[in-house]
Amino acid sequence: MTGVRVLNVVPTLMCGGTENQFMTLSRRLDPTRFDLEFACLRRWGPFVQELVDRGIPLAEYPIPTFRSVQALAQQARLVRHISRQRIQIVHAYSFYGNVFAVPPARLVAPVVIASIRDCAPYLTPMQQRVQRYACQFADCVLVNADAVRDWLIGEGYDRSKIVVIRNGVDLTRFSRAPDPRVMRRELGLPIAAPLVAVVSRLTRLKGLETFLEAATALKSSHPDVRFLIIGETAPNDTAYLEVLTRLAADLGMADRVTFTGIRSDVPALLSSVDVSVMPSLNEALSNVLLESMAAGAPTVATRVGGTPEALVDNVAGLLVAPGDAPALAAAIGRLLDDRSLAARLGEAARQVIVDRFSVDRMVTSTEQLYLELVERKLRTALKASA
Repeated sequence: MTGVRVLNVVPTLMCGGTENQFMTLSRRLDPTRFDLEFACLRRWGPFVQELVDRGIPLAEYPIPTFRSVQALAQQARLVRHISRQRIQIVHAYSFYGNVFAVPPARLVAPVVIASIRDCAPYLTPMQQRVQRYACQFADCVLVNADAVRDWLIGEGYDRSKIVVIRNGVDLTRFSRAPDPRVMRRELGLPIAAPLVAVVSRLTRLKGLETFLEAATALKSSHPDVRFLIIGETAPNDTAYLEVLTRLAADLGMADRVTFTGIRSDVPALLSSVDVSVMPSLNEALSNVLLESMAAGAPTVATRVGGTPEALVDNVAGLLVAPGDAPALAAAIGRLLDDRSLAARLGEAARQVIVDRFSVDRMVTSTEQLYLELVERKLRTALKASA
């Protein structure tokens, strides 16, 4: 191993927005300059096998709660590993990764980075205070949207430590448009049926109830439209899928809504739908939003977090207020009815990704940040020893 040694500390390796971003980064980091390892708090998710197949070291640090002797023991174990392996950068992700890894890593690692990728409405006030305390020990707090940066500054974070690097999309995954009939046949849907889709982890903050209500409002005016919900629940919230399927049935939409589960062909799906919808109640900068735009899919999204930083209303898609089912239905219906508008917005959306959100830009910016932080620490150490 000759490159800068980087340890990513993540809660799990499930297939979500944050996970997709750090896995994309892991595939693209220059292997001649960086040696990468992973640590996780739960060995969960489809990306575990990918890391094993790629030969990337992965260690699990299971803890029942942060308020436990076991948590302290696992943090001590992490410190020993960082020291033995001479890890130069510890890069932690999300609340659990940040709180677990940042303070102990500060004891031995030259560079410590925390990542916060949303405005954390799911955290309690106490959890928010704990994360803010933990992030004081980081050299840098990396965020993916101006909206997250501004929120953190308002919460009392050190403005000088916050760096914005926006999510990146691998455009090569969206380079060839599939035959849209293929997916319809596979899902048992009418070949000519217009499709409206949400790609999302199935959690309560994703606005899926609002989407189902909007779909119901379109039932009479657009009887041929079919609606897809693509994604899976978190391992600890499997009952939520039953909540959604029951709601679809109660709304009289059981025959119009298809829950596909997790799919590995999201680029093809997004390229095949007539409208992609992001109905989230809270986001920083959604990967699915960017992927929809990269696919050239006409997109309706809620005006939350960093979404307006990527999707300008009536320029690259349509924006509506979160939780507003009538407005969401009206925007979806507008794109279904005006195909020239839909095509124009889809083309403009893809160009936004080409210009501002490429994966190459994201990876290059992250590599530069890593090297700058290591060099800064080296200069500081040399001055101290002079």
